[in-house]
Amino acid sequence: MSGSAPISVVDLFSGAGGMSFGFKAHGAFEMIGAADAEIGKPTSGNGRLQCNTTYRNNIGIDPRRIDLGEVAPTDVRGVLGIGERAVNVLSVCPPCTGFTRTNPQNHLRDDCRNGFVSKAADFAVALEADIVVMENARELIRGNFQHHYRAFRECLEDSGYSVFGRNYMLSRFGLPQVRERAIVIAAKEGLPLYTLESLWDGWSVKDSAKTVRRALSVASEAKGADQRYPGFGSETVKRRMAAIPRDGGSWMDLLDHPDAEELMTGSMKRIAEAGRFGSWPDVYGRMAWDRPAPTIKRECAHIGNGRYAHPEQDRLCTVAEMAILNGFPHHYRFNGSSLANTYRHIGDAVPPLISYQLAHLCRWILTNERPGIPALVLAGTSLQVADLIREAA
Repeated sequence: MSGSAPISVVDLFSGAGGMSFGFKAHGAFEMIGAADAEIGKPTSGNGRLQCNTTYRNNIGIDPRRIDLGEVAPTDVRGVLGIGERAVNVLSVCPPCTGFTRTNPQNHLRDDCRNGFVSKAADFAVALEADIVVMENARELIRGNFQHHYRAFRECLEDSGYSVFGRNYMLSRFGLPQVRERAIVIAAKEGLPLYTLESLWDGWSVKDSAKTVRRALSVASEAKGADQRYPGFGSETVKRRMAAIPRDGGSWMDLLDHPDAEELMTGSMKRIAEAGRFGSWPDVYGRMAWDRPAPTIKRECAHIGNGRYAHPEQDRLCTVAEMAILNGFPHHYRFNGSSLANTYRHIGDAVPPLISYQLAHLCRWILTNERPGIPALVLAGTSLQVADLIREAA
C-alpha cells in the first residue's frame, strides 16, 4: 500500500468514538463507516445511549443506528452504505458485559451478546478487511466463555489471516488507569503481524505519567472542559463522603468513625460483619493522587459503584476528569443531553490514547514503515513525549 493513500477504516460497535478517534487523529486514515445500536441500560432498549451524536461531533461521520445482531455479514456493506469500497482496517469491539468479571453471572451463564465475537470474524471476511482490531474484557481470552474467541480466531485463520491476542495492563502504554483488556490484531495473508510489544520494544513510560495527579492536572488546565458532575442526592451521602479520608480512603475507613452507625449503609454493615470484603472497599472510595485510577467502567456516574470520588474534594470526578483518566484528549466533546449517558460514553470506550497507538501499529503493518516512539503520544491526553523512557539494553 502507498504510504500517502488514505487508509480506510470501518468501526462496528463504534460507541462514542474512542477507537475511531485514534485513527482519525493519526491523519493517514479515513473513517468510511460506523455502526452502533446505542444500547444504554439493558432495560432501556436500542437508541437510548445517544453515543452516535458524540461520535458524529468528534469523528465527523454519522454512525448507522442498527442492531448488528440482525445484520447478515453479506449485507453489512449495504447497511453501512460503503458500496464496494476497500476496507483496510475493521475495528470491531462487541459488548464486553457478558465476559467481564464485574458481571456476577459471567461464570454461570453465557450471555447472548457474547456471540457477537464470532460474528465479528464473519463481518471481517465479508468486508475483506486487511486488518481486524478488537478490544474487549480480559475474560474474552481466558474466561469461561473463551470458546467465542476461539471461534473468531479459527474463522479468520481458515480465511487466511494471522491472529494475535493478548491481555495487557494498559497503564504499560501510558494510560493513567488500572485497566486490563484483551487486544486482538489480525492481518490478512501476506501482511506482517506486528503487536503492541513490537511497537513499544525497548521503551516504557514513567510512573509519574500514569497517575491521577497528572491526569487531573491536564483536566483542570483545559479550556472549555466539561466540569459537570452528578450531585449526591442526600445529606447522608454528603456526610458519608466527607468522612472518608482524602487521597485513597474508602468506606472501610468508616468502621472506626464515631458516627459509623449512621454513615454506613446496611450493605456495608452486613459485609463488615461477615468479613467478606472482596472488591467492596472500592465502593465510596477516593482515588489516590500518585497512583493510576481504578478501572473506569460504564457505571462510573455514582460513587456507590466504585472508587470514583475526587482524591480531596467531596464529589465525583467530573466528566472532563473521568475522560482524561480514560485516555481522551481534553478537547473531546461528549453529547451532554444526559449526564449519566455521558459517563457511560466514557466508561464504555476504547481509550483514544491506546487506539492512537493501534492506528500507528496498523499503518506499520500496511506500509512496513515503522513509526518513531514520540509519534505514539496523542496530543491533549495526559501522556507527554518527555514521559517516554528508553530501556537499558
